[in-house]
Amino acid sequence: QVQLVESGGGLVQAGDSLKLSCAASRRASSTYAMGWFRQAPGKERLFVASINWLGSGTRYAVSVEGRFTISRDNAKNTVFLQMTNLEPDDTAIYYCAVAAGAGLYDDVGSFFLWGQGTQVTVSS
Repeated sequence: QVQLVESGGGLVQAGDSLKLSCAASRRASSTYAMGWFRQAPGKERLFVASINWLGSGTRYAVSVEGRFTISRDNAKNTVFLQMTNLEPDDTAIYYCAVAAGAGLYDDVGSFFLWGQGTQVTVSS
């Protein structure tokens, strides 16, 4: 069973930066896209960013575009989320996920494997 482990969350102030990492215990499949989602208390899990297998394509939620950057290192089965200019509304648990395909996806249903999440809290 492949496991995803996120790290890098924490408590920061508005305007600060954080970099999240998500490492897979082994390769999830031959080729797979990866993504980041977030969930605030009492709210649904929302798409943040995704990246295709080759790393040549990315997709972002409107709320984070220009501030967040997703990247991946396939040799290390790892995906990253660089977050800059953080805002209090970015406060949530952040989850990484593996998709069944190699393309670009932004819906929860396209991802079948999830990490346990890492808390990001942004104070004003």
